[in-house]
Amino acid sequence: MVNTIKQSGTEGLALQITKPARCANLVEEDSSGEPTELAEVLVYAFDHLLLVVDSERVQTAQRAELVASAARDTGSIYRAMGAGVQIAGHGYQVQLPPARDAGFSEGDRAPCQPGPGIVVISRQDGTSVGEDAARLGRDLVTIRTDQIS
Repeated sequence: MVNTIKQSGTEGLALQITKPARCANLVEEDSSGEPTELAEVLVYAFDHLLLVVDSERVQTAQRAELVASAARDTGSIYRAMGAGVQIAGHGYQVQLPPARDAGFSEGDRAPCQPGPGIVVISRQDGTSVGEDAARLGRDLVTIRTDQIS
């Protein structure tokens, strides 16, 4: 099931990303499943796409390659903002300060694609632009995986 963008108090929009956060190593947990470390991230905004990057584990040059690829493919780039992975309910969420810039609003379906140190969030709206964003998400995960291989 794809999670939807939600309002998160005074901090704006957020998305529940428990499984993707674990897959991307944006959270560390002890043997009993309690969080021991939550990543600080940068959230980059493009049309129909948000790129969440671990600000400590993904090198600047690698980030630049991912951002440039997303900007070329979407023909857009908006602001990037710092955020954090947070405990929410029985899992984790990420704040998405530039989500509105990318065309997201509360209630939007937002599939996630995790990669090493990143989560790519696309806006699923049934259009070809949304489908292109999902494909780009897969491409960015491949680029990221190649960066660390």
